[in-house]
Amino acid sequence: MATGEEKPVMVVGVDESEQSTYALEWTLDRFFAPYAPNFPFKLIIVHAKPNAVSAVGLAGPGTAEVVPYVDADLKHTAVKVIEKAKALCQSKSVHGAMIEVFEGDARNILCEVVDKHHASLLVVGSHGYGAIKRAVLGSVSDYCAHHAHCSVMIVKKPKIKV
Repeated sequence: MATGEEKPVMVVGVDESEQSTYALEWTLDRFFAPYAPNFPFKLIIVHAKPNAVSAVGLAGPGTAEVVPYVDADLKHTAVKVIEKAKALCQSKSVHGAMIEVFEGDARNILCEVVDKHHASLLVVGSHGYGAIKRAVLGSVSDYCAHHAHCSVMIVKKPKIKV
């Protein structure tokens, strides 16, 4: 890569799940740590904090009283997710990653961040939901694979054979 040329951007979506942590670690081990300090990508780590009202849903009477507590919990979770991502980067000697937190649906947020930064690659973990759970909850990785304007890599944590 010529001097002064912009590096391609890689966006990694993170949440509080074990699969997300695995996807970030897998990405750092393969695309960043071996190339330190001359990383082939600019790394952007993104966490989408759900909106408290959408997390609570239409619960009926008393919902308004619960929302501030749910919001506080979601903010606390976001802080933990970001701290864990920073610590993982630090442990792999990956410095200079940009970390962004947005409020909203992860599917939309990730696709918007890809567009905003003109990313070349989006990395997400796979929760491994079955067809029914995926249909009810929606799959972030499936949505991104169909709607992100870049290549999408879905990282699956191997199942441990007993």
